[in-house]
Amino acid sequence: MTFGNQSAPRRVEITAGPRTITIESTPLVMGVLNVTPDSFSDGGAYVTIEQAVNHAREMQAQGADLIDIGAESSRPGSQPIEQSEELRRLIPVVEAVYQAVSLPISVDTTKAAVARAAIQAGAVIVNDISALQADPSMAALVAETGVAVVLMHMQGTPQTMQKSPRYENVVEEVALFLQQRAQEAIARGIRPSQIILDPGFGFGKLQEHNLHLLAEFEAFTKLGYPVLAGVSRKQFIGNLTRQPVHERGYGTAGAIAVAVLKGAKIIRVHDVRAMKDTAAVVSAISRHARSSVEVSNA
Repeated sequence: MTFGNQSAPRRVEITAGPRTITIESTPLVMGVLNVTPDSFSDGGAYVTIEQAVNHAREMQAQGADLIDIGAESSRPGSQPIEQSEELRRLIPVVEAVYQAVSLPISVDTTKAAVARAAIQAGAVIVNDISALQADPSMAALVAETGVAVVLMHMQGTPQTMQKSPRYENVVEEVALFLQQRAQEAIARGIRPSQIILDPGFGFGKLQEHNLHLLAEFEAFTKLGYPVLAGVSRKQFIGNLTRQPVHERGYGTAGAIAVAVLKGAKIIRVHDVRAMKDTAAVVSAISRHARSSVEVSNA
């Protein structure tokens, strides 16, 4: 029996503005902090600055390595908000969290003006669900500031993505898209060390698509960039476990385990402590299996 990719673990360094984010043998845990009234999992729970800061501190205490802050919901069917409203929700929270925790801050936005303000407030990662396609100014901003960027695959938009997503081969199509977006980012002046990829679980994917992406997750890690797995509490887990959003922790742990075994470098999660433990155990097993293979082949 083998576990995941049996090649030697690779130290990864991500350029994130003034910071260098290092990934060793265990994936980084990115804690989710939504400051929206309508996110699918925790909408309305952290809309005040005090609530947001307290949750960020809690996630840091539980072992988070990164904090991802978003002020515009991207759940299926969600409607876009005005830039002014996103700025109003987001920037005071980024400023406060930057002062309260020592972790690198990611900002979940597709708008360059919002990203710029967040970077000025302390963010060092832009998590762009449109992979730099929604705002023509975003790529130039990332290149100028040197922050890291997450390029995610999404078929359609949050308003339309779950109506009738179709693929001939979802793994091949998503991998090709991510490869092309990374090449475009580099052509626009973004360094390879700034790039993180995300196959976009639940963003324009049916149940079978999500399962195929997870089963063949190594197809994305082979592209040569660190890959983020954002499976936490997603609907496909609920469909399998028949559990509501806040009861999907065990199912999420199963999905996280597979992603880690297959090479995920960052896991984006709501339940930091549980998923941190999951990643630590799975990574240790994978390393042990790898060392056993190396000994047997010596």
